Parts: sequence; C-alpha cells; structure tokens
Amino acid sequence: MFTRINNDIKEAMRQRDTHKLEVLRILKSEMQNKEIELKKKLTDAEIISLIQKAVKSKEQANVLFHQGNRDDLVEKGKAEIDILRTYLPIPLTEDELSQIIDKSINDLDAKTIKEMGAVIKAVKEQVGSRADGSIISSIVKQKLS
Repeated sequence: MFTRINNDIKEAMRQRDTHKLEVLRILKSEMQNKEIELKKKLTDAEIISLIQKAVKSKEQANVLFHQGNRDDLVEKGKAEIDILRTYLPIPLTEDELSQIIDKSINDLDAKTIKEMGAVIKAVKEQVGSRADGSIISSIVKQKLS
C-alpha cells in the first residue's frame, strides 16, 4: 500500500495534478508520522485504518462547511474524499453484512443484547475494514433486540 501511494504521488507529479498530489502528500506525511509514533513500519491494515479516519474527518468537515455555506470547500472536500476512497477496499452492502451478522449470531448462539460485544467482535474479524463499526453495531443491536 505504501508503495502504491508513493507511485501515485510520482504519477500525480508527472501529470501535474496538484490537487491529488497535495492529498497524497498529506496522507504520506500522516503515514510517516504514525510510523514514527509506533516505531515500526505500518501494515496495509493500519494504512487502511488511517485512510478511513481521514475520510471520516473530511466528511465531518464537509458537514460543517455545508452549514457555513462554504460550497467551494465542500466541493474540495468531496474531491479529496474521492481520492482517498480509491485506496479503501470495496465496502460490503447492507445485505452482505446482514448475512455475515446472522451467521455470527448463529455460530455464537447469541440470543440477548448482552452478547452483542462478542457478535460485533466476530463480525469485525470477518469483515475487517470493509464495514463501518457503527453500522455493524446498529444491525447487531437490531437483530438481538
């Protein structure tokens, strides 16, 4: 993943795509800072997690920009999110996620809301970064209630 981002930075330089170059340089800087903080090379899963956090942050900023009638910044934020999402795995549909949750509930023989944590943990191990934790939580809660 790190190599792919570096190659895309070089390609953005060649194509003189300043917006993409700026987004990727910021991402690379965040990755390097995280490596320094952890004192080790980042795994692909850790890089994906970092990108997901950046996307969430930009989405939250876009909400605030929209409330402040800053449409220019909203458009810029959407473009940055689109660039970052190209590095994320394809998310599961709600139906696919629901099937995985049903299977986990059956496997764990979960019947009450008290077992919600175990089900969420099992689902997260299966889906990894392909589904948002809050969505998993809400579906599990709905099914166990």
